[in-house]
Amino acid sequence: MTESIYTITHDVPSIETYRHLRQSAGLSPKTLEAAARGLPNSLFAVQVLCAGETVAMGRVIGDGGTFYQVVDIAVLPAHQGQGLGKTVMREISAYIEREVLPSAYISLLADGEAYRLYQQFGFALTAPASVGMALKKPAA
Repeated sequence: MTESIYTITHDVPSIETYRHLRQSAGLSPKTLEAAARGLPNSLFAVQVLCAGETVAMGRVIGDGGTFYQVVDIAVLPAHQGQGLGKTVMREISAYIEREVLPSAYISLLADGEAYRLYQQFGFALTAPASVGMALKKPAA
């Protein structure tokens, strides 16, 4: 990441920014109501800005004690390949190191080859001991 071009904030993105970045980065869309309800419950958030525009983000959600999940790792396509995913994960890893108590379980779901990025930050594949599962409620 070129420090002179990008700046990092630990602010939760606006609803509009969040929805735009998710869709632009190829993640599933979230409704306005879902984003409005969920974003204020973030335990930690990081944004990477370029000329005042959010170009990458990530969040940590959970109960604040026993379970945490890393979510919403997204980088705008025009800024991919600049190390911004690693920058987001470095910030999240620092939060985990600083705030998460021993015995907590920290999880994430990796799409495609993204697991390679997360392995660099200590995350390990859980299969076959455990297998991730999901129940996705379709958008109306």
